[in-house]
Amino acid sequence: MSGSALKIFTGNANPALATEIANYLQIKLGSAKVSRFKDGEVRLEIGESVRGNDVFIIQSTCTPVNESLMELLIMVDAMKRASASSVTAVIPYYGYARQERKQKARDPISAKLVANLLTAAGADRMVAVDLHTNAIQGFFDIPVDHLPAVPILAEYYKRKNIDNLVVASPDIGGVTRARNLAERLNCSLAIIDKRRPEPNKSEVMGVIGDVSGKNVIMVDDMIDTAGTISQGANFLRDQAGANEVYACCTHAIFTPPALERINASALKEVLTTNTIPLRPEICGESNKIQTVSIAPLLSETILRIHENMSVSRLFD
Repeated sequence: MSGSALKIFTGNANPALATEIANYLQIKLGSAKVSRFKDGEVRLEIGESVRGNDVFIIQSTCTPVNESLMELLIMVDAMKRASASSVTAVIPYYGYARQERKQKARDPISAKLVANLLTAAGADRMVAVDLHTNAIQGFFDIPVDHLPAVPILAEYYKRKNIDNLVVASPDIGGVTRARNLAERLNCSLAIIDKRRPEPNKSEVMGVIGDVSGKNVIMVDDMIDTAGTISQGANFLRDQAGANEVYACCTHAIFTPPALERINASALKEVLTTNTIPLRPEICGESNKIQTVSIAPLLSETILRIHENMSVSRLFD
């Protein structure tokens, strides 16, 4: 790929992140206008030639999810039709990832459908950060670079220098991620025993591990309505005897009343990345939220893909 020019484009999902990536790479953000026809259809105007170029489209499929996805599909298709040498879909937050298997009869596997759509549109490669489950990588028939955000989150906490620390997983499914963070912070691990009777509703049953008198960091891939993380924080402090409780996640979906729950909870601070833009007009505001940028990681990944270098070396 290194013989072709590198170009970065973005839809409307997260233009600030795309601009940050372009600035990091010291290139100009590609000229493309994504608007709407009067009936609501996506209208795309590419303002420059991409013939023979390595094109990277930065687009999280976040709220409004279907609009963001459709913009991405149309952009991928248009770039291929404009004779781009390669088109990489850089999807910091991959929507529909929570529908990756059948929970009950006749459920869709929407994560696989989205993978099929991206491949059919002409994507040559996909880059994502902290997919909801690792198995989604196998849904694609094209190369997938799956990037972990834990190293970035860990660096933040190292600078913060919290003592007497324990990392907690909010459920059994997140143990690997929590163990990774705990190893980087050289501390012990705890697991919250959670039951989820229905979507966006959870119940804390207990905690596995010693958190009494400890400062605890809960880590998850995403926070949606913040029910799990808020209940977990309250349980850790009020019933398990934890001292201060922090939380971190890669994807801040923050569907209302997420920030209300966070503000009212035992959480001292919530750390997240900018894979999804925080929109106060939608999710509200909270002085407990801190953000670290994912742009350097994505920029280095894009550069390595463009120059045919190993991406995994970033995490050695």
